[in-house]
Amino acid sequence: MNPQHSTPLWMPAEETYGDEELARGLVAGDEACLAAAYRRWSAMVHTLAWRSLGDAKEAEDVAQQVFLGVWRGRHGFRPERGTLGGWIVGITKRKIADALAARTRRSDLIASAGSTPELSDGAVGRPEAALDRVLVRHALAGLPAPQQRVLRLAFFEDLTQTQIAERTGWPLGTVKSHARRGLHQLRRCLQPELVG
Repeated sequence: MNPQHSTPLWMPAEETYGDEELARGLVAGDEACLAAAYRRWSAMVHTLAWRSLGDAKEAEDVAQQVFLGVWRGRHGFRPERGTLGGWIVGITKRKIADALAARTRRSDLIASAGSTPELSDGAVGRPEAALDRVLVRHALAGLPAPQQRVLRLAFFEDLTQTQIAERTGWPLGTVKSHARRGLHQLRRCLQPELVG
């Protein structure tokens, strides 16, 4: 053992970093500091996620997202605002909230599958019809509000473009543009999924 070296050989060098030194190295892009931060706080991050989500796999996913967020957002860390550990806890809370929101969206999509009008008469009785409705509803929800409105009025209320223009008060050309762009976007979103 080198007498000048104060770190025991059995302890990895990065574990001897103080929080300030670790934070400086992380912000500077030192991957060893990221590894040290992971070793130091990953158990806490996983525990917080597991307690909030109640699912070990989701907790693992959140922990990965947290440390990816730590690495990507390292330039946003400001020591004058708090500790590195506190900053990581803040990222963890946001990622947990994101995971809970995604879970809610998935549940809503599944629940809405039965309440969405059929795509066509031919879809009745097909097992994949429910999935088709979920995919269409999800893709439709991703469109800008005017395009959503035009397509919902056209398909779910069976209105013509002229009737949609009358109901919305929009010029007929605007309604046609929203319908064309909306259908184009839906086609791009759904083409890979709705095969067969």
